[in-house]
Parts: sequence; structure tokens; C-alpha cells
Amino acid sequence: MNDSSMPKNSVNTAKYPVQQAVQTPEPVASSTMFANSSTHNTASISRGMAALTPPMQLPRFFTPRDYSDYLFFLALVTLPIDGTVLGFFQPFWTPISPWLLVAYCAANPRLLRLAAHRYAPFMLLPVVLVLLSMPSWVVFGLHNNAVVMSLTGVIAVPATLAALDIAFVHKQLNWQESVRIVLATYWFAFAVGVVQWLAIRLQLGSVQGFFTHLMYRSYMNARWGGVGGRPQFLFAEPSYIGMHLFGILLPLFWFMCIRDRIFAQRLKHLIAVFAAGSVLMGSGTRIVLDSLVALIAVIVIETHWHNQQQRRRGITQFICFGVIAIASFMINSRLDSIMHNGMEGDGSFFMRIWQPLAPLCGMIIHPWTLLTGFGAGNIASATHEGANMAAHVLSMMHTDATNATHWYDSITPDTVWTMCSYVNFITEFGIIGFVAFLIITLRFISRFHTWNKLTMCWLILLAYLYIQFEGYAFAAIPLMVWALTRQILWRPSPGHCS
Repeated sequence: MNDSSMPKNSVNTAKYPVQQAVQTPEPVASSTMFANSSTHNTASISRGMAALTPPMQLPRFFTPRDYSDYLFFLALVTLPIDGTVLGFFQPFWTPISPWLLVAYCAANPRLLRLAAHRYAPFMLLPVVLVLLSMPSWVVFGLHNNAVVMSLTGVIAVPATLAALDIAFVHKQLNWQESVRIVLATYWFAFAVGVVQWLAIRLQLGSVQGFFTHLMYRSYMNARWGGVGGRPQFLFAEPSYIGMHLFGILLPLFWFMCIRDRIFAQRLKHLIAVFAAGSVLMGSGTRIVLDSLVALIAVIVIETHWHNQQQRRRGITQFICFGVIAIASFMINSRLDSIMHNGMEGDGSFFMRIWQPLAPLCGMIIHPWTLLTGFGAGNIASATHEGANMAAHVLSMMHTDATNATHWYDSITPDTVWTMCSYVNFITEFGIIGFVAFLIITLRFISRFHTWNKLTMCWLILLAYLYIQFEGYAFAAIPLMVWALTRQILWRPSPGHCS
């Protein structure tokens, strides 16, 4: 047969006969191979078996599904880094992690559409807030930088929800690796605080100078940290310690209680060491208050009150808590000063009262703003409008309004802060915006989750923490919504992680 008559892609089997490969079985090693051998050596067998045993593999630090997952990895690494000059400026803090999560969502558009469908109410909330802001922008003006800071913080909330869904639901990244990363990065943050404390105590000028340039507001000098300074770790200020410990790490501890007892113990040790170390190193007063409030939540959650023995233990723990609380107020000089001298007993505490007072007074002067707010980025306008009334209120309370008046006059749309998320949100978006956020959040949780003791305590704890924190983009609320509605967090049995 002529080869040219064959199909072009065919094979001439006559010319190229198919050869069948014959596989011979390999000899199988067994004990009978050496049973009758005079040269049998037990040691050689052991060495041979050891050679066949694969080496023990160490746990991987991070296992990505694709290159975009490294953005999620970096977001976890930078979670406690929210006060350096490297971050994107927001009111009184400079976070990095939220913007990496936004980039992670953008790098996974197909999965983002799936997550956006599930969290549609949260995705639409920024649009509603923009619509609420429009009338106030017409009346009080539009400040571009302040608007960007405000709306990016709002957008970061649904972006964080979507990022968690993409990472752990759709891509199914290893949650153990993620918790291990969080543990490592927060231990690193604590180590940084120890270095800062040693630099202050030993007067290490070069170390103090390094952190003065690294941190956006350095508390190692007298301007922000008072006489002698105080460690702030990698946070925007020392009062944010409780937000991280009890807004992020404590919920992770509850989650690990029913997932992995080893990780739960590691998280418990990290929280205890971080909180105790912060108090002993004099990082601030709020960590003392936050720790006391968190301790109440832990006692309530860990105690099965229907059980008589558990109830007795819970009552005993509350008695011990009362003793600790009294001792804390007596030992801590700032808390003791507040107890004896009122709100003016501590300058920082007094500042947290008169700073949010002016924007609230501004809404009273313009009652219609109670409904729709002054608009995104217009907290400074509300402060200026209510400055005189706020100063009058402070005078009626027999307090010195001098510092408050100077601050009201000096702040700008880019530099204003109130230290309270509730005041910020209501000032910008009014009661309508705030109620809309509450309804969306609570209804969404109720749709996918059955309310229980843990859920209530977690919600109350977060509500307390945000009284003295104003970062919209912080991950605490998205973490709660995502964890509860994805049914990955149930109430741990009493004493399960004790």
C-alpha cells in the first residue's frame, strides 16, 4: 500500500507495528526473604524501612489557591498594624488591612459577584448613605478628602464580608493556617510594644526616634503619650488595644473552642498576656476598662446558669471580678482621679466627652440633620455649627471649656475626629442611616442564625467597644456578621475552653 493513500494523521500499523510493553512485577519485600538467609541483619532491615518512611512534613505557613490569595495573607499580617505612616489615613488611624481586602475582592471578580449576591443589603448600604448625604452636601459643602475617607471606610465593611466569604467558603483556604498567621502577627505586635516600653524606660533615643518616625502619632513622646510616653504597639493609639483583643481575638477564641482546642489555648494565652502586659507597661486606662467588660462577657458565656454547680462557680467568679474591679480603680491613678475629681480628673477622658459634644449640638441647631445627617465628610461642619452651644453646655456643667473651644476652632474636615463611631455615623448619615444599618445587620443575622447567649454577649461587647472607637473599616463587625451567618460559630459548651 502506498503511504500517500493513508490519511494524513493516521499511523501505518504495518510499517510501525504496535509493541505491547510487558511489565514484570517487582519483587515484594517480605519477612520470608530473609527468613532462611544466614546473612540476615536486623539492623539493615531497620535502616531499609527507615529509608522507605517519608519524612514528617512541617505545617505550611500559608497555602494559596492562586496568587490573589497572597493579598488575603497580607491582610491578615497587617491586621494589627493600623497606626503607622504606611497606612491609608482615616480619622485617627491609618489601617492597611481593609484596603488589601478590597483589593482581594477586586482580584476575584467572579467570586465577588457570588458574595455580593449573598450580602446584597450590605453592598447597597453605601449607595443609600450617599443618597442621604446629597442634601447636606448642597447646604454645607463637599469636602473631597473627607468624603473619600468616610465612604471608603463604609465600603470596607461589605468588602471585608465578601473577602471572608471568598477566602473560606468559595476557595476554602485553610482556616488553621489563617489563625496561625493571626497569632504570629499579634505576638509580633506585642513584642514591638515590649521594645517600645524598654526604649522608654532605658531612654534609648535611637529606638524612640525610629518609632516616632514610623508611627503616625507616636505615644513615645510627651505630646501624645504624656510625661515619659507609653507603648502603643503598632496601633494608632493605646486605647485601641481592647478593640483588637476583644473585637478580633476573643471571637476567634470562641470559634476555636469548638474547632481546635490547641489553637483556643494559644489564643487565650495571647489575649491574657497582651492584656496583662499592656496594663503592667502602662499603655493606658481604657485597656483596664475593656478587660473588665470583656471578663463579664466571658463569665456569662462560660457559665451554664441552669446548673447549680456552674451557677455557684459563676457567682464566685463575679465576686472575684468585683474585687478586681475595685482594686483596678484604686491602683490606677487615672481611674482614681476620675472617681474623685469627676470628668476633669483625666484630660483624655474629658476630651472624649467634649469632642463628640459639638457635632451633636450642631444637629440640634439644624434639626433636619438629625434625620439625614450633615453628609459624608462633614463632621467638621457639624462641629463648627455646634461649637458655641457645646461650650455653653460645658460651662453649665462647671467645667473648663477653654481647650474644647480652641479645638473646635482649629479642626478641619481632614483632621476632625470624635472618638465615637456612633457620633460619627449619626453626624454624617443621620438617624435614618444608623437605623438602616442596624436593621440590615440584625435582620441578616436573624435570617441565618438563631440568637443565643453567645450572640447577645458578642453583640453587647462590640456595642461597648465602638463607643470609644470610630473606624468604620475595622474588621470586628464584618467578622461577627460573617461568622454567625455562615453557621461556623456555635455556643461553646460551658467550661469547654476553660
